Amino acid sequence: MTPIRTILHPTDFSQHSEHAFQLACSLARDHGSRLIVLHTQERPVMAYAGIAMAPPAPPPSADERQALKKQLRGMHCTDSAVRVEHLLVDGDPATAILEIAQEQKCDLIVLGTHGRTGLGRLLMGSVAEKVLREATCPVLTVKAPPPAGASSPVPNEVLRALKTPQA
Repeated sequence: MTPIRTILHPTDFSQHSEHAFQLACSLARDHGSRLIVLHTQERPVMAYAGIAMAPPAPPPSADERQALKKQLRGMHCTDSAVRVEHLLVDGDPATAILEIAQEQKCDLIVLGTHGRTGLGRLLMGSVAEKVLREATCPVLTVKAPPPAGASSPVPNEVLRALKTPQA
C-alpha cells in the first residue's frame, strides 16, 4: 500500500465540505499524515457572447481576506495530534486544487461534492469532476449524508413496488 503522508482537503465551508473535512481528519490521524486545508477565493466570472471572462474585479478587501483566514484557521481536527496547515489562495478552485496538490506532493485529495447532475452541473460546473479527471494522485469525493429526517432519495411508489410481492 502506498503511504499517505500528505492529504489535501479543499473547502468551500459548506456542509458537504465539513463532512469531507471530518473524513480527511480521520484519515490523517490513522495514517499519521499532514493535512492541508485549502480555500480558494474565486474571482467572479461573467459570460460575454458565450465566452466566460473574468472581469477586472477589485481585489478582496483586507477585512474580507482576514475573515476568510479566520474561518479557515478555525478548522481543527478533534485529534490534536493531526498536523493541520491552512492555505488561502485566489483563483479558479479546480486549478488551485490541482496546483497545490502538485506543489505539496499530496498523496490524496479528500473533496466534498454537492452531487449535482445534469443541467445543474452544466450550469454550475464541477470542481470535483475536473479534479477527478486531472489530479495525479488519488481523489476521494465525499457526498454529505442527508440531514436527519430527510425524505428517502427513492420515491415512495418505487419503495411500494419493491415491497409488493410479485405473482
